[in-house]
Amino acid sequence: MTKYTHLKANEDVATPSGYYTPGKESRLSFSGREVLYIIRAAVVDSSCCGTADFSSALVPGYVITHDSGENRDGLKISDVEPISSRSARKKIREILQETENVSQVEFW
Repeated sequence: MTKYTHLKANEDVATPSGYYTPGKESRLSFSGREVLYIIRAAVVDSSCCGTADFSSALVPGYVITHDSGENRDGLKISDVEPISSRSARKKIREILQETENVSQVEFW
């Protein structure tokens, strides 16, 4: 089990090559479990290789306990189980790419 800290929606998070903005956070019913995912918009604007922007999904894992507490900054925390099954990841990736129109799906 892993702790996931829910980020504030629509607030930019700086990265070495640009930033990303967490948007919609949702749960997907899959094989009798709930999968937590976050849709993000990413902008690469300070890379040596050019610029780009794209939408992606981050999948922390299966929800064990949603909103199990808060961190010291007041952000909510959930307990998740990372998804290790390659076949489950493949199916979830296909669902999210089709339903959320994202180019990339990242799993913890």
